Amino acid sequence: MDVTASQIEEIVRQVVQSMGNGAGSAANTADLPKVAHCAMLVAPKKFEVKEIPIPELTDDDILVRVEGAGVCGTDVHEWRQDPFGLIPVVLGHEGTGEVVYLGKNIKCDTAGKPLKVGDKLVTSVISCGDCYVCRMVPGRTNLCDNQGVFGLIGDKRGTAEGNRVNGWFADYMLIRGAGATYFQVNDLNLNQRMLLELATVCVHALERGQSTGLINFGSKVLLQGCGPVGLVMLCVLRAAGINYIIAVDGNEDRLKIAEKLGAKMTICFKRPDEDTLEKRVAKVKAVANGVGVDFAYQCTGAPAAAADIYSYIRRGGGMCEMGFFVNNGEYQVNPHLAMCNKEINIVGSWDYSAEDYPKTMAFLKQCKEMNIPIEDLITHSFPLDQMNEAMETNVAQKGIKICYIAK
Repeated sequence: MDVTASQIEEIVRQVVQSMGNGAGSAANTADLPKVAHCAMLVAPKKFEVKEIPIPELTDDDILVRVEGAGVCGTDVHEWRQDPFGLIPVVLGHEGTGEVVYLGKNIKCDTAGKPLKVGDKLVTSVISCGDCYVCRMVPGRTNLCDNQGVFGLIGDKRGTAEGNRVNGWFADYMLIRGAGATYFQVNDLNLNQRMLLELATVCVHALERGQSTGLINFGSKVLLQGCGPVGLVMLCVLRAAGINYIIAVDGNEDRLKIAEKLGAKMTICFKRPDEDTLEKRVAKVKAVANGVGVDFAYQCTGAPAAAADIYSYIRRGGGMCEMGFFVNNGEYQVNPHLAMCNKEINIVGSWDYSAEDYPKTMAFLKQCKEMNIPIEDLITHSFPLDQMNEAMETNVAQKGIKICYIAK
C-alpha cells in the first residue's frame, strides 16, 4: 500500500498526541488565548466587558470559542435584580461554539459521541451526583438538589475552582468540573444551536404533559403565553402531532407569530370581545366541544394568568405549569372549583435532564422536515459590548428571541 508523506505526517501527529506529555489536543496549542473577553454583570442592569485570564488548562478541560448564545428570561431576571446573589457573574447558559482545546482525558460527549477539536458544542446541566435524586432517580437529574448550569447557578462551583470563564456571554468559555454535561452538535446550524437549550425545556415539558395520557393526535391544547417559551412550546406540540392549538396572549404581534407556527386559534385579552375571562372561556369552549380544552400549558410568569388557566380546561383534563422558573409571586385559586371538582391532572415541569438533549436535537431536525419556522423566532442579535441593550430589548418585548452573536 502506498502511503503519502502527508499521511505519514498525520499518523505521526496522532501518535505523538496519544503519547502526550500531559497536554490536551488543540488546533495549535501555542495559539490558544490567555484571556477571555466576558460581559460580566457587575451591578444590577450593568454589564461591563472584562478581560479575564483563562486558567491553566488541564487534561479534563474543554475550551470553546463562543459563536453565540440566546438571552434567557432568567438572564434578564438576574440582570434586573440579582435575585440569585451571583454578582459579579458572567451569564449566558444557552450558548454554543467550537472546541479549540480538548483535554486528553475527554474522548466523547455525554451521549457517547466522539469529540475532537473543531467540533461544535453545547452545554447542559451540572449534576452533583450525591443528592437523593442523583443517587436514586438518575433519570431525573433536573431535580438535583445542587443542580448547576454554566453561566448561571454553576458559577459558584466554577469560582471555587478558580474559573470565572464559565458563562457563554464571552468570546471563550471553559467547561470544567465534575458533573458537567455537553453535546457535540455538528449537524445543527448556529440558530438551531442557540435555540437548543430553550427547546429542551419545552421537550421536557411535552413529556411531562404526555405522562397524564391526555395529549394525543385528537387533543385540543391551549397555550397561555406567547413569549419565547410559549412559542417554542407551540413548535414542540406541532412537531408532536398536536393539530389544534389555541394561543392566548396580550400581544397581537406575538399572536400573529403563533398563527404562523401553526396555532388554529388566537385569543388576545386586549381585544374588546376577549377582555374578560368569561368572554375568553366562552370562545375556547365554543371550539372545544362546549366543555373546554383537553390540556393546557401555562407558559407565562404572571400569577394572574396562572390563576385563569384552570377555567379553560374541561373536567378530567390536565395542565402543565412551566412558566415560573423564578419566584414571581403567588395567586389565589379555589381548589374545589379549579381542581377537585374537575379532577384536573396537574404536572409541573422544571428545566430538563441531560437525557433530554438528544431528543431535542431530533426535534429541531423535525422542524425542518415539517417546515415549522422555529428559527424565525430569533429576531435580534447583539455583540458582547451591547449586552445591556440586549436586555433592554428583551424587557421591552421588541422582539421574540434575543441573542448574543460573537464577532
